[in-house]
Amino acid sequence: MTTILLVTDAASVRSRVHSNLGGTEVTIIDHTDPRTAAATAYELGVDQVVVDMQVGSMGAMAVARAVRAHTDPDGAIPVTILLDRKADKFLAKRAGAVNWVEKNGPASDLRTAVGMH
Repeated sequence: MTTILLVTDAASVRSRVHSNLGGTEVTIIDHTDPRTAAATAYELGVDQVVVDMQVGSMGAMAVARAVRAHTDPDGAIPVTILLDRKADKFLAKRAGAVNWVEKNGPASDLRTAVGMH
């Protein structure tokens, strides 16, 4: 079973991700505060973080950097960023995200990004 920390403050994004990833293979933990996302991810021992491009006052790039900076002895937790537009993939890569998908893209893209086939 995969555990994902979903970082978003938008109900529509939360609903879409739950719909796209929901099922018996994954547990999704909703989190709305980008400032505490990295610490929460490591405290809970999640397998992955999925973060909305626009969340609170930090944004996905800052969350991805915080997760990378908060590395524990077992290594960094992979981050997938939900992009608003395809052009933002450059920013996601620079922030250290391992995956990025367009927020309104097909469910299969998100499922592949988090390792669900």
